[in-house]
Amino acid sequence: MFNPDLKELLKDCNSRYSLVVGTAKRAREIREEAIEREEHIDVKTVSTAIEEIIDGKYVIEEPAELKSK
Repeated sequence: MFNPDLKELLKDCNSRYSLVVGTAKRAREIREEAIEREEHIDVKTVSTAIEEIIDGKYVIEEPAELKSK
């Protein structure tokens, strides 16, 4: 089971909500890209999205109201 470090994921986010929404958005993008290319995905898209966030390949943009808190 994939169990990432929550502190590592939240280092660039101010809220867990932003993290969840950003991860879900990226996972959908990964799935849609695979469908367009007619590829089979062996790894869960959420796991791939989380790995991209940890590696810095995908950055979650937060509204200015959350960044100032």
